[in-house]
Amino acid sequence: MQDSSDVDLQDQRRRHYRAFAIAVGCLMVLLGVTALAGWLLQVEIIISLVPGFPSMAFNTALCFVLSGTGLAASTLTGRRFRITATMTAGLAAAFAAARLVEIVTIGRTFHNVDVLISRFLVPPAFIVQIGGGMGPNTALIFLIANLSLLLSLPVERKSQVVQELTSYVVMTLGMIALASYVTDAEQGYRWGPYAAMALHTAVGMVIFGAGLLARSWWMQPANRAQIPLWIPAAVCFTGLLVDLYTPLGVANGILYVPLVLTALWFGNRNAPLFFAFACTVLLMLGFFAVRHDEATFWQEIANRTITAATLWLIAILVFYFMRNNYNLETERVRFGALLRGTPDAVVVIDDRGTIRSFNPAAESMFGYSPQDTIGRNIKMLMPEPYHSEHDGYLAHYRQTGEERIIGTTRMVSGRRKNGIVFPIDVSISTVVTGDTKIFVGIVRDISERVRQEERMKATLAQLEAYTAELERSNHDLDEFAYIASHDLKEPLRGLHNHSRFLLEDYEDKLDVDGVRRLNRLVRLSQRMEKLVNDLLYFSRLGRQQLAVKRTDISLIVKDVVATMELLLEERHAKVIIDGRLPDVVCDAPRLTEVFRNLITNAIKYNDKPAPLVSIGYLDRFVGQDGTVARNVFFVRDNGKGIPQEFHEDIFRIFKRLEKSQDSEDGTGAGLTFVRKIIARHNGDIWLESEVGAGTTFYFTLGRKREGQNAAA
Repeated sequence: MQDSSDVDLQDQRRRHYRAFAIAVGCLMVLLGVTALAGWLLQVEIIISLVPGFPSMAFNTALCFVLSGTGLAASTLTGRRFRITATMTAGLAAAFAAARLVEIVTIGRTFHNVDVLISRFLVPPAFIVQIGGGMGPNTALIFLIANLSLLLSLPVERKSQVVQELTSYVVMTLGMIALASYVTDAEQGYRWGPYAAMALHTAVGMVIFGAGLLARSWWMQPANRAQIPLWIPAAVCFTGLLVDLYTPLGVANGILYVPLVLTALWFGNRNAPLFFAFACTVLLMLGFFAVRHDEATFWQEIANRTITAATLWLIAILVFYFMRNNYNLETERVRFGALLRGTPDAVVVIDDRGTIRSFNPAAESMFGYSPQDTIGRNIKMLMPEPYHSEHDGYLAHYRQTGEERIIGTTRMVSGRRKNGIVFPIDVSISTVVTGDTKIFVGIVRDISERVRQEERMKATLAQLEAYTAELERSNHDLDEFAYIASHDLKEPLRGLHNHSRFLLEDYEDKLDVDGVRRLNRLVRLSQRMEKLVNDLLYFSRLGRQQLAVKRTDISLIVKDVVATMELLLEERHAKVIIDGRLPDVVCDAPRLTEVFRNLITNAIKYNDKPAPLVSIGYLDRFVGQDGTVARNVFFVRDNGKGIPQEFHEDIFRIFKRLEKSQDSEDGTGAGLTFVRKIIARHNGDIWLESEVGAGTTFYFTLGRKREGQNAAA
C-alpha cells in the first residue's frame, strides 16, 4: 500500500523524466537539422567538426531527426503523437537496417543507402568530396534504439527493462567512440574497414541513450535502478576498452561481472538476464572490432565462450537470488499490510520480553505510540500481578522450555497509557528463525463482551427471580383452584339442594311467583357451578403437558360429528369435510375439544333453516388484509356472521355476543379454550366473517402467521 506522499513523489519523478526525454528529443532534432543544413549548404565544418575527422553521413543526420521526433512524440498523450512516434522511429530503424544489410552483403565500398536521398538534394561532387557513409556501429545503435522504442509504444510497462538496458548499450557505445577520439584509438569509433562514427554523432548517441533511459523511467519509475547511472555506463565503457587493448580479451570477463551484479539494484527480476545479454553483445563487438592472428583465433573464441558462460551463470544466480528476495519482500509487504489492517492488536516481543513491533490497532488499544513502546519491556502494558510475574515466566521458559500460555488463548488484563485496566484476550505463538525466537501476541479488547456478560448474568438472575416468583404464583393459583373446587362449590351445592328440597316439600304451598323464583335459583346455582368449573379448567389448561403424537385429523372430525348426532338432527344441520385433512403432530383430546367447540358454535349461533358447517385444509392462505399463512385449517358456517369490531371480544372468557337457543347450557368460555389450546400448539387462530353470510375460523398448528404473534 502506498501513501499519498509516495504517489506525489512518483508523479513528480515521472514529470521530470518526461521533460528530460522531450528535451533530449529536441536536441537530437536540432543536431540532425544542423547536420542536414551543412550538407545542403555544403559547409564541411558542420559535417565533420574537425578537419580530417569522420563526417556525419546524410542518412545519419536524417535518422537523428527521425529518432528525436519519435522519442519526444512517444512521451506525449494522444493518438496522433503515437502515430507520429511509430512512423518516425520505424523509418529510422528501416534506414539503419538497410545500411547494415548493405554492409554485410555488398561490402565497404558501396554506399547506395547513404546516397539514396542525398543525391537528389546535394551535388554529387560534394558527396564524393565528403565520402564515407553511416558506420556499422551507428547503424546498429539506431536499429536497436528505435526497435526498443517501437516495442514500448503498445505495452509500455512490459518493455521498460528492455528499453532501459538498450539505453545503457547506446550510451556505452557512444562513450567508447568519444573515448577513442580522446585516446586516438581508431578501433573504438571505426569498426573494421567500414565508415566510422563521427565525433558529434558519438555525442548524439550518448544524448540519445540518456533520453531512452529517462523515457524508460518515465514509463515505470518504481523499477528504476537505485544506483547512479554512471556506474554501469563506466563498467561498460571500461570493459570494452580493456577488451580492445587486452590480448585474447582475458581481462574483459572480470570487468563485465560487476555490470551483471548491478542488476541487484534494479526492481525488475529479469534485469540480470538482460545485463548478461548486453555483456555478451559487448563481448562479440570486442571480438569483431579488431583483427586476430590465426594462431590465437580459436583460443580467443574459446576464452570468450567461457567468459560468456560464466557471465550467464552469474546472471542466473543473481536472477534466482532476486526472485527469492522478491518473494520474501512480497510476503513482508503482505504481512505488513495484514498487520496494519487487522482490528486486533498485534505485539511482537523477543525472548527477553522486549517489544519489537507494535501495530496501529495496539496504538489505539493501549494509547502508546510505537516510539513509546519499541525497545521497552512488555510489562509496561500489564497491571499487577501480571507485571511482576512476567519476567519470571520468561526466565522459566528459557531454562526449561515449558510452555504455559503459548499456543492458548487466555483472558487477562491490560493497562492503558492513562492507567486504566481493562480485560483482554491474548493468544501467543512462537516464530523461530535460525537461532532467533520471537513471540507474536494477538490481543483483543473484550471490555464490551465482559459488560455484556455482566448484563447477561444480571438478566439471568432477574429471570431466576421471576421464575421463582412465577412458580410461587402458580402454586398459589393451584391452591386457589383447590379452594374454588371445594369450598366455593360446597355452598353452591347447598343452595341448589335446599332450593330443590323447598320445591319438593312446599311447592303446593307456594304461589306461582314463589315457585318461579325457586326454579330460577336452582338454574343460577347450576350455572354458577359451570362457571367455576370452566374457570378451573382454563387455569389448568396452560400448565398441563400436552400428550402429542401423530394424529389423523379426519378421524377427530368424524368422532366429533358422531357425538353430536342428536344436535345435528334437531337443528337439521350438516357437517362436511372439504377435501383431504392431513395428519399432524398434536394432542388429540385437546384438538378434539377445538373442533367440538367450533362446530357447536357454528350450529348454535345459526339463523338458517339448514345450518351447514364445512371443515377443510389449505396449503397456502392469503387473507383479506394481505396476511399469508401456510398449513391452515378452517371451519366455515353459513350463519349470522360476526361484525368486525367483535372479532377479538369473542375470545374473552365468559364473553358472549348473544344467547343461543341453548344458552342455558353454555358459559361463553368455549372460544377462550380454543385459543388457549391452539396457542399451546404454537399456532394461531383468526376469523373472517360477513354479516348475514357466515363466518370462517382459521387456525394453524405449530406455525404462526407471517407478521403475527400467537395468542397467549
